[in-house]
Amino acid sequence: MTFDFSKYKDELLFVPLGGSNEIGMNLNLYHLNGKWLMVDCGIGFAGDALPGVEIIVPDITFIEQIKKDLLALVITHAHEDHLGAVPYLWDELECPVYATPFTAHFLAHKLAESGPGKKPKITEMKPGSSVEIGPFALELIELTHSIPEMQAVAITTSKGVIMHTGDWKFDADPLIGPVSDYAQLTKYGDGKVLAMVCDSTNVFVEGESGSEGEVREHLVKLIGECKQRVVVTTFASNLARVATVIMAAKEAGRVIALAGRSLHRVVAAAKESGYLSNDAEFINEREIMNVPKQDVLILCTGCQGEPRAALTRVARGEHPNIRLTPRDTVIFSSRKIPGNESKINWVNNKLIQNGIEVITDKDYFIHVSGHPAREELKRMYQMVRPHIAVPTHGEPRHLHEHAKLAKSLGVSETVEAYNGAVVLLAPGEASVIGKVQAGYVAIDGLSMISTESEIIRMRRKLRDDGAMFVSLALNKSGELKAPVQIAAPGLIDAIDDKELLAGWREEIASMLEQGKRTTDDQVKEQVRQALRKLIRNDLDKKPVIEVQILRVS
Repeated sequence: MTFDFSKYKDELLFVPLGGSNEIGMNLNLYHLNGKWLMVDCGIGFAGDALPGVEIIVPDITFIEQIKKDLLALVITHAHEDHLGAVPYLWDELECPVYATPFTAHFLAHKLAESGPGKKPKITEMKPGSSVEIGPFALELIELTHSIPEMQAVAITTSKGVIMHTGDWKFDADPLIGPVSDYAQLTKYGDGKVLAMVCDSTNVFVEGESGSEGEVREHLVKLIGECKQRVVVTTFASNLARVATVIMAAKEAGRVIALAGRSLHRVVAAAKESGYLSNDAEFINEREIMNVPKQDVLILCTGCQGEPRAALTRVARGEHPNIRLTPRDTVIFSSRKIPGNESKINWVNNKLIQNGIEVITDKDYFIHVSGHPAREELKRMYQMVRPHIAVPTHGEPRHLHEHAKLAKSLGVSETVEAYNGAVVLLAPGEASVIGKVQAGYVAIDGLSMISTESEIIRMRRKLRDDGAMFVSLALNKSGELKAPVQIAAPGLIDAIDDKELLAGWREEIASMLEQGKRTTDDQVKEQVRQALRKLIRNDLDKKPVIEVQILRVS
């Protein structure tokens, strides 16, 4: 049943459409006086349940219904899970976009790569600045993260203040950008914050997340000790880590090459915004194999085992320009995002089989998270002191644990939202009062398809049970005029199972001789039913069966 927002025109509502069932794919909406404000619009990684799909975006069917009242999209920072869906979805949103200079440059590069078409107008906001958008007065508050210009958004309304944290951590030595603005957080905490919508990623991690400054010391030392070619893979958007790798290469006397489009994009945005010196030089990856092994470092994408990323292609031996040899070193300066473990392990194993030395954060202190551990969450709550806690950026287990933590810290009310939940923040007791359509859309090459579509369902079936293609040459009376042809890729082997295949052909031919059917549809259904029974008895499988009929004279 459709939720009737006309009954809640003057209420302050929160509606997440992404990031409240999973880590990533963040998309959040705030409502007041019949108007809507959107915060972030990100992508997520597709899992094994979506064959052939790498990324997903939120289903924004609901936003299309309230589009005329959508005032703006505010982007907290330049991570893909917070802005990566803009090139795919903005045509349906058509609203102004607000972002800080670095984030705006990064998004502009992504939009340029998306090809022709309408582009959003991006209004740049200085870190820490303010703007009024309809009934929402916004102030950006600088927080530390693994990318420059991460901004919490303090949203002041007639019903109260919402502190939307985005992604964050507390780091005394962030390397790029300032430390978190503790004074401003505390200022808002003086009884002013109605609700805090807060990052839950590391709620199960005790202590603190650690400092980028410490990682730099260890990574520089590690790279300096390597004897042959070095490859470092990390999240392309972790600019502090990228800067560290550049420094480590320089100190070790190595030239550096970038491999992967997203790395070139983030480096270009960093230079345009002044976070990387224009003196930072890189050699073209096409020249890298001409440099002596001990003098080269390659910074590449693929730390999550993405099938088309640079490192995965190197591991498969399919990269056009990069080849690794035994005793070269690959350093994973990253962590495994839940759901990507099997892909990352495959890359690791493939590299090791080829004699490559693989180093991860389990072996060496070469990664810290950009998200708050429990002690940092406690400090945030002590400063902001919200009346209501609304955990986001997590799976249900993260949100539940975060709500329990907030309660233990004295927060009066907690709401465990989910994608599509309509959360009443004010007036009255905070609670889920309804739901709207939510879900996932798959980015399938150049197309966007529902993750529940017949295409995806068929791919799963093909992956799990294979397929069978049957070709019949029949005359007008339904008599066979040529031997039955059967191909069954992914189901049986044409050579090893030739006797089984011959038996199926004979069964179909015999059946057609005994029972004539006049229409093609009748013949196809008869053949399918017979083959389903044969395959179930012989193999206990349920493949996709396609029957093609050629009528001959």
